[in-house]
Amino acid sequence: MTPTNIAPTEQTAPTEDAGPEATTGVNLVVVRGHLSSDPVQRELPSGDLLHSYELTVRSGDLPADTVPVVLIGAVPPKNLCRGSEVLVVGRVRRRFFRAGGSTASRTEVVAERIVAARRTSAVAGVLHQASERLKSSPS
Repeated sequence: MTPTNIAPTEQTAPTEDAGPEATTGVNLVVVRGHLSSDPVQRELPSGDLLHSYELTVRSGDLPADTVPVVLIGAVPPKNLCRGSEVLVVGRVRRRFFRAGGSTASRTEVVAERIVAARRTSAVAGVLHQASERLKSSPS
């Protein structure tokens, strides 16, 4: 996988009319876990390719969490399959869609980078980029 820069995610700057409750934030997620199924690829109406992953994350004695992850319009990492341990850096998104005549929603991680956890130098680089992004975000 070719390294890419982590693009800035949506940030909201206070406006002149904003009161003291207006804030600026960074939407940044780092998740490490195992793929619970093989990645699924599909083409969007725009022509972009969407790759879907289901990531299982276990934290000590707590029940496992399943985290849906999507990678849109980027080249996915090679050789990832069910059971692969990966690190994902991205942003949280809640999207709404019509299903069965009603509106439904799904919260998912939109991946900016996915790397195999065994690639320790790549993992370190991705985590460093994420850390730098947090340091440089407006407060």
